Amino acid sequence: MSQGFTPPEIPSTRPVGAEPDPPPPKSIYLVSYPKVVFLYPTMFAALLAAIYMLIAQDPERDDTHIVSAVFLAVFAVNIIVFAFDFPRTTSLTLFFFVAALILGTLLLFRFNEDILPALHAMLRAYKPVANATFYFSVAGALGAVFLAVLINVQFDYWEVTSNELLHHHGFLSNLERFSAPSLKVDKEINDVFEYFLLRSGRLILHPSNEPRAIVLENVLRINSREAELTRMLGTLQVQIRTGPPV
Repeated sequence: MSQGFTPPEIPSTRPVGAEPDPPPPKSIYLVSYPKVVFLYPTMFAALLAAIYMLIAQDPERDDTHIVSAVFLAVFAVNIIVFAFDFPRTTSLTLFFFVAALILGTLLLFRFNEDILPALHAMLRAYKPVANATFYFSVAGALGAVFLAVLINVQFDYWEVTSNELLHHHGFLSNLERFSAPSLKVDKEINDVFEYFLLRSGRLILHPSNEPRAIVLENVLRINSREAELTRMLGTLQVQIRTGPPV
């Protein structure tokens, strides 16, 4: 009477005591955000400035002028991040160098009236003033926009499973399906500033049966999303059946 055949065990290459790799997720949700989300430093700066103005109660004090100038500096840098791309770390370093050079030059003229007296007088006269209501209004307006963005992305997002790429969009939950087993994924980080602010980047999805690529801009936590996609799409399941020898 024949006996069942059990194949020999394949030795594991995993180091002794190492934890097993986490299983791939069943589904991954990808959301493309608008660029306005990168203005959150301005919102926080406005909120802090508003609280300070409430405590100070006098917008004409020297320290309140400094608070207003700091808010304007944060806003200016945030707008530059919003408007331009900094694809390399060297460009980011150059930007900070130029900003520090300009700030140092302005402070030099501000506290030394013997150097360019006209510019010194202009800087002495520059005293930006805003009350708490203004700053609360800026923070509230940006907060409302961010809330609207969070609501909107609930009706427009992508879902990746081991077999399908699904696009959920519209208030009636419209659904588009694409084949996922042969899905190719590219990751691009085109702006180091944006990556620093929200760890964001661009994902380019290439479904096998689609002539055009699907581009998702400003995907948050881009490296984590890429790692999850790699685990899901790169996992091979091998089943070994036991039976009588041939």
